[in-house]
Amino acid sequence: MTKLYKKSEITFAVVWIVAYVVLSSIADNVSADLGVVKSITSVLHVAMMLILFFWIRKNGLMKKYGLCKPSVPAKNFLYYIPLAVIAFASLLTGIELRFTALETLCFVVSMCCVGFIEEVIFRGFLFRAMEKDNLKTAIIVSSLTFGLGHIVNLFNGSGRTPASSAVQIIFAVLIGFVLVTVFYRGGSLIPCIIFHSVNNAIGAFGAEGQLDPRTEMIVNLILIVVVLGGYLLYLYKIAPKEE
Repeated sequence: MTKLYKKSEITFAVVWIVAYVVLSSIADNVSADLGVVKSITSVLHVAMMLILFFWIRKNGLMKKYGLCKPSVPAKNFLYYIPLAVIAFASLLTGIELRFTALETLCFVVSMCCVGFIEEVIFRGFLFRAMEKDNLKTAIIVSSLTFGLGHIVNLFNGSGRTPASSAVQIIFAVLIGFVLVTVFYRGGSLIPCIIFHSVNNAIGAFGAEGQLDPRTEMIVNLILIVVVLGGYLLYLYKIAPKEE
């Protein structure tokens, strides 16, 4: 693992991304076959998170990959309020328990780990590997690959329709741009990991199918254009860079 990293950081990042996407898809399908949602996936994600964390710490890369306190005050990022709005938006239509108690536990554990894993491999490994050569390319590629990584939901039996998955991919790409900018300007992945984990975990409790298609489209447009677009503009034009 360390040998590959020293040879090529980009290759190292890509290998982790591919392994994560493929193994997660397989684990989701096996979990479904066992009749307990995220049962195998949660174990896989805990293992991957621990491997990543201890490897980063062992090699003295905590600061490089943002596993440290932000160097810029939270107020300069509007206290991350826009991210909180996005994270809790799924609860606007109500709260319901969509899984059994065991499945809910597995889902929440898995999603919290996903927040850490995806931020480290997309915003950490991939972005940092490309940043030194071309910052703009690094931002675009890390954001697009993060969004396109969610295309696996079209094939993994997640129950999402193609339209729903398409919306999720668009959201993921835009959120990718926001989070990589927060990381670049603040020097820390911690806010990104917290948002990502909470946003994912809340999915176990949000009521689905409560809005008609037209209303749902309007809500999504508001979240995409006003919240994500406005925050991204603020981050690029106003928020200071890491000190």
